[in-house]
Amino acid sequence: DPRTRMARRHPQAVEADPPPAVAEAIAGMQALLKGEPRDLLEVKLDDGDLGPLSAKVYAISRAIPPGRTLTYGDIAKQLGDVSLSRAVGQALGANPWPIVVPCHRILAAGGRKGGFSAPGGADTKLRMLEIERALAPETLPLFGGR
Repeated sequence: DPRTRMARRHPQAVEADPPPAVAEAIAGMQALLKGEPRDLLEVKLDDGDLGPLSAKVYAISRAIPPGRTLTYGDIAKQLGDVSLSRAVGQALGANPWPIVVPCHRILAAGGRKGGFSAPGGADTKLRMLEIERALAPETLPLFGGR
């Protein structure tokens, strides 16, 4: 339960309504998860602590429209070096803003689902892609959404 974990980490924290920008981000994520084709680009992120590679990977990821997918290799090519595929995967594994930075839209080579660090792992990734109508589970290798 997130509230219990938060209370353990921050015992002096007091629950309050989110500021307007956060409430709008929450509403956007909820709309996306209900099937609305939302890109969430209106959500501002504080990326000042990111390394340059992660910042570029997240920017490319945010540009993937709902219902579309790229592979780790596709992103590495956009970065100018296909050998960066593993580094792309590592950056996405450390993504501090899942859904807003849509790492669920990035697949492994050949349409394999690849990893996903959110609760539920790759099954959650597939469910999110289904919500976005990017693929049906039985046709995963044929995701064809690029």
